[in-house]
Amino acid sequence: MLESPKSSKTSALSAKGSVKKLKIKGETKAKGSAKGKRKQLGKKDEEEDISMASIGHPEIFPLVFTEKTQEILNCRINEDITEEKPYKLLKKEDIIQDMKTRAAVSDFHPVKKIVLEYPGEELLIVLDTEFKYGQNFYLVATEEAKESFLNPPEAVEEEGETKEGMTEEYIYKAPVRKPWVSLGSEKEIEEESVNESLRKIKYMISRVRREFGSKVKFTDRNASSVKDGYIECTSYQDKNFSIKKLEKDVGAQVVPKVKEMSTQTKWIYPRNAATQYFPREFSDEEKELCLSSEELKEFIISVFLRVEIALQQNEIMNAFFDDWKALAEDESAFGGKSDAYLKEYQSFTDLHYLKHRRVSCVCWHPTIYGIIAVSVTERLSYEERITQSGKLLLQKSPILFWSFSDPIHPQLMLECPEEVYCFEFCPSDPNIIAGGCMNGQVVLWDISEYEEKLQNAKTGAGGSKNTAVNMPTFIQAQQSGKEPHFVRYCAVSSIEYGHKSVITDIHWLPDYFEVNRMGIAFENRAGVCVQLVTCSPDCSILFWDLRAPKTTIQNSTEKAKDEKAIEAPPDVPTTFKHLDLSWRPLIKANLAKSDTSGDYSPTKISLVDEHFHYKMQDKMQYQIKPEMFGDENPYKQLRFPSAKPLKILENITTNFFVGTEDGEVIYSDWKMERDSDSGRLISQKPANKYTIHDGIVHTIQRSPFFKDIILSVGGWNFAIWKEGVTSGPILQSCCSSKRYTVGHWSLSRPGVFFIGREDGHIDIWDLLEKTHEPSQTQNISISMITCIRPWIVSSKQHFLAISDDFGTLHILEISWTLSHPSSNERASVLHYFEREVKHLDYFEQRQEFRAKERKELELETQRKKTRVAGGQKSREQMEEQMNINYADFLDEEKKILTGLGLLKTIDRFA
Repeated sequence: MLESPKSSKTSALSAKGSVKKLKIKGETKAKGSAKGKRKQLGKKDEEEDISMASIGHPEIFPLVFTEKTQEILNCRINEDITEEKPYKLLKKEDIIQDMKTRAAVSDFHPVKKIVLEYPGEELLIVLDTEFKYGQNFYLVATEEAKESFLNPPEAVEEEGETKEGMTEEYIYKAPVRKPWVSLGSEKEIEEESVNESLRKIKYMISRVRREFGSKVKFTDRNASSVKDGYIECTSYQDKNFSIKKLEKDVGAQVVPKVKEMSTQTKWIYPRNAATQYFPREFSDEEKELCLSSEELKEFIISVFLRVEIALQQNEIMNAFFDDWKALAEDESAFGGKSDAYLKEYQSFTDLHYLKHRRVSCVCWHPTIYGIIAVSVTERLSYEERITQSGKLLLQKSPILFWSFSDPIHPQLMLECPEEVYCFEFCPSDPNIIAGGCMNGQVVLWDISEYEEKLQNAKTGAGGSKNTAVNMPTFIQAQQSGKEPHFVRYCAVSSIEYGHKSVITDIHWLPDYFEVNRMGIAFENRAGVCVQLVTCSPDCSILFWDLRAPKTTIQNSTEKAKDEKAIEAPPDVPTTFKHLDLSWRPLIKANLAKSDTSGDYSPTKISLVDEHFHYKMQDKMQYQIKPEMFGDENPYKQLRFPSAKPLKILENITTNFFVGTEDGEVIYSDWKMERDSDSGRLISQKPANKYTIHDGIVHTIQRSPFFKDIILSVGGWNFAIWKEGVTSGPILQSCCSSKRYTVGHWSLSRPGVFFIGREDGHIDIWDLLEKTHEPSQTQNISISMITCIRPWIVSSKQHFLAISDDFGTLHILEISWTLSHPSSNERASVLHYFEREVKHLDYFEQRQEFRAKERKELELETQRKKTRVAGGQKSREQMEEQMNINYADFLDEEKKILTGLGLLKTIDRFA
């Protein structure tokens, strides 16, 4: 507690508190029954009492106020609350609003019941600078104590004091000498005084007479080298003596703090004033005398060299450049280790809907901060799913909407006809959601009616407005036991014409084009996304149109029967009523194998224009609706396609990448062509097929910075592809120690991407730092990572949503190093990709050269074998050759004998 005038206020508080305590004790004695005591004990067990009743102040509740709370309630220390005025009155409604907004994080949460039951409109908080009650603030919980603190009782005037307005003359009285009267104080002085009880020991030190006055010479000596030169005197306990400390009576007098302050009177009457002055100049004689002086010459000569060196240094380097700051920027730009980890921000789980289930897909809400949706499926194999198919039909597997403001209770749940494996928000209207089920059906939801509830959920508001006490939403839900709203789906596709297996991927086509049954791209006059693409391991890729086909025209009687038979429930929106149970795909594309008669089984698909619409900066584009629809939801007016001829868009690329169940990466075209024999529309055969992964492809995604760069993750490795390069991937990783399960590009750094593994770890790859191994690996969960989705809130806050096989959703905050690129990072990554393409071309050229060289060597070897085999002669030819050789031998022998003189030469003319 503070001193001086505050001490009287505190005494008033304690006096009032003691009176209240006696009254409470009296009532419990008068009315005390066994039943009442049991109730009172039960309440004490349920709620923890943090009041100061144990020291006689039950009306005081110590609280700790963080800087955030002080800023919200304008009670900052040394600014709004000082030592001169250590208290402030807070409105009750402001405190309740703070408990609503921050829920359990609010500093008023421990005294929530006290605040709600307080009868007055304003509550008193007092600054406790000396932490007398354990915290920096304390709350006064009663009106009587508050009034006693604000209006302390005046001190009672002592008897004998003069009344106001009257003066009393002072009369000096000289002191009179009186004899000493002993009252026993000298005994206390003797007891407190210290007397010498031990006899002093006397030492005599002598010296030889002749050494008096002689010089002393000191030398250094190693004490450890000489015996007995160094003796350590360590303390020890002597058991022969037992010393007891005498008790002392110490008194202290509280003295009020005195502080001197001064202030300067403000100048409240300014006057304009001006002064004219002239510089003082030397005369010509003084200038000549100063310039010709020897002192000036000596000064210039002495500082000439230093000035010249300083001028040279200014020309060579910038003296004001901060090398330390530049070093820190370079370290952070190239992956400094100090701030390169993912920090846990929040986690979501539900014991009822997520028990024994895995999170299959995660999507951030495009426009509302802190809202994220997840879909869940059972952790069952294919055989177990077939065995328990009847049980799975009775279990609910909804899509859950979580909010940062309430990590325990879902804000909204979307009802599904079957387990949803993947879903995606519509880029044109985030209230429209499309999902793919395990049985091959496509589902549509419209959550326009619950948009305001989701927006209120981020601030903790909402709920009933007619309640007597306004509580946060999660407290009301916990007390009332109500579950979040279930939103039924608007439409579901026909199970007969849809996929025959689970839908593993779903994408919306952009809002600026649409395709017809031939797969040709036309302009989209609706201005919103009206088509989507799905793929499934049943060897098919389907294109769906949200508008009903033109050919579905029924007569009046059939139409009346259908409307009478099928009536939508009152709580289901009629946005897509025309598609429910009759929705058929517009195009069915198959990926036929070139070497065999079978088809490929696609699991993931990557279109040219993918929507990275989980950025808060892009949220305004969803609020801009086409002018042709006005303020009404445009999807409620989409019934039939436009009857007017549409313009063909030649610049739209219809090629796409596909990852298959067997680990292949396929590059194909969705345009259809007619069979020359039957005239039916058939799919084109894939242009390129690569077998890189040794397992199912879990991710195939285009880079948000380079539209022609694709990341594929599957099996035990990943690969990076460049569209247009047909020789293979430009980068392929080696086999990992654990199987990869999912991957995703970074939304802020071109050379960074995240890959999840089956052991619950996340590999963070930075291509500018390392390409042969991940830059770092961080453990997130103990189970398999199932989905990764980044999200940009602002330039200073980036989130990464990671789900696991146990149904838990982890929200991690991306560090500054991993979220902020360097000044030239995009150009560096682009240069790296171009260099890899050139390296791949050079590798192909070397392979062709080696193949050609190998072929020439084989031909040369074959030619030699043919020459040896073709050199065999017949017997007559061999005898003729031997005769010729013998004749040559005889001629040579004759020449030699003739030369030696042993054989005479025969004259030809003799």
